[in-house]
Amino acid sequence: MHDIRAVRADPAGFDAALARRSMTPAAAEALRLDDLRIEATRVVQAAQTTRNELSRQIGAAMKAGDSATAERLKGEVKAAMDAAAAATPELHEAARDALLASLPNRLDPEVPDGADENANVVEHVHGAPRNFPFAPKQHFEIGEALGLMDFATAGKLAGARFTVLKGALARLERALGQWMITLHTEEHGYTEATVPYLVNDATMYGTGQLPKFGEDLFRTTEGRWLIPTAEVPLTNFARGEILDPGALPMRLTALTPCFRSEAGSAGRDTRGMLRQHQFHKVELVSITAPDASVAEHERMTRCAERVLTELGLTWRRVLLCAGDTGFGAAKTYDLEVWLPGQGAWREISSCSNCRDFQARRMEARFRPTGGKGTEFVHTLNGSGVAVGRALIAVLETFQDEDGSVTVPAVLRPWMGGMERIARG
Repeated sequence: MHDIRAVRADPAGFDAALARRSMTPAAAEALRLDDLRIEATRVVQAAQTTRNELSRQIGAAMKAGDSATAERLKGEVKAAMDAAAAATPELHEAARDALLASLPNRLDPEVPDGADENANVVEHVHGAPRNFPFAPKQHFEIGEALGLMDFATAGKLAGARFTVLKGALARLERALGQWMITLHTEEHGYTEATVPYLVNDATMYGTGQLPKFGEDLFRTTEGRWLIPTAEVPLTNFARGEILDPGALPMRLTALTPCFRSEAGSAGRDTRGMLRQHQFHKVELVSITAPDASVAEHERMTRCAERVLTELGLTWRRVLLCAGDTGFGAAKTYDLEVWLPGQGAWREISSCSNCRDFQARRMEARFRPTGGKGTEFVHTLNGSGVAVGRALIAVLETFQDEDGSVTVPAVLRPWMGGMERIARG
């Protein structure tokens, strides 16, 4: 959500920020709607002043027995109040806010220009792809050969873009999630939360999923929404709150299922587990003071990177360009993992600083120490990481020629000491 005062202070700069995202100018329309609101508010206030003044005159006229004057003044009051009723400043304000809510966040200056992922900047590469003495298989080939990844049964139960995992692979998925959430709580200082998987409109609006991305979500017949990520409920912990500065930063994490309709992805990643309607993810959320969010963004990204390093995966950090940065983000790092079976880098985590964009939508504030009034907090979110994609990366990275998979050392305590997954 944008501050209309910032738009009014620099409309050209606001439109230039939209242009970086290949969007048409919007400052003039936002200011036009706000001007209508201002004028309508003036009419309402003037009518109220007129009513108050004329009410006193009507009382005096009635006391003096001058009914003709009293009736004339009553007519003037009615005309003023009819004008106030027709002014409807709340409608102009709603139209203005709807426009501002449809516009993406302003990008940080260091975000590179560019229309799509081809302009993203690789900032760091960790490790090197494994040199296989055989042709590595893709994860679904490995899983099906093990007899532990079942797309046919999932299709029977639910349709396309679902997966059934069995036996050791089901346990491996569980182990990944449990290990990650424990790492983030015990070593990275995040507080674990169990959150609703169904949320209301206000919660979805607060983090920017509504109204723009409604088609990407699943909605129940009762009007609730299945969460696309735990970012949604976790960030909304601060909605409508005025936080004590001593409570910042708030660092929250949750391991939840995530539900996405994958609208617009027809024909993309139709084989395997890469793009699913339902998957598990460990989410990281931070709520900070404005002057701390840049450092918090780096910290959060390093927490997600550690997951990949501890698993022994080859990964890289990518700074997203203007055209590839998400709607609510001011700056985003993607972490991409190398998938030997695909012979490609694929995103496994996305860590974003949203600055005060979500906080304005949520009315989430804090009271600065020694300061007057309140300020909006900054919000950040990141995957720490996507469990299904981590499982994919483990299968493809640690596969052996005989079709078995070596279990990474950090996961073995969570796997009952199992060192290798092989067909039984």
